[in-house]
Amino acid sequence: MSITTSEFSGRRRLVLKGAGVAALIGLGVVAIAPQALAANDKYPEDAFKQKGQADAIKALYGKTAEPSDKVKMDAPEIAENGAVVPVSVTTTLTDVTSISFLVAENPNALAASYRIPAGTVPSVANRLKMAKTTNVTAIVEAGGKLFSATKEVKVTVGGCGG
Repeated sequence: MSITTSEFSGRRRLVLKGAGVAALIGLGVVAIAPQALAANDKYPEDAFKQKGQADAIKALYGKTAEPSDKVKMDAPEIAENGAVVPVSVTTTLTDVTSISFLVAENPNALAASYRIPAGTVPSVANRLKMAKTTNVTAIVEAGGKLFSATKEVKVTVGGCGG
């Protein structure tokens, strides 16, 4: 099947117009997203600056967490490269509003924090940077309470300049 030059030009124009519309829509989403974030949540800058886990949890949530078997964290027992340690957390708790990862011996304990919109599956995965062997803690906020799971991860090569 062959197409003529004019058919090709027509199809090309159609593709370019579609790409242009998609780009404009994307720009609109990018312009709206930061405003939506600013209206609903403030970036927890103070919590990310804390050196210890307890201080970071207090700065982020204002309360303490209790261990729960309903929070399942998957992390390797031994991480060969501390620069990219895969961790994930899932939970069977209902009304989950946030999930955070803390690394006890890192220069700053809070490694990541996620807001979980209502109606979404409470599951998060990330690759954390770890300076040395230490505990990784997942904090799940559900129903106004904090729940946690902790696992020690042995790091053979440090990821924070080690």
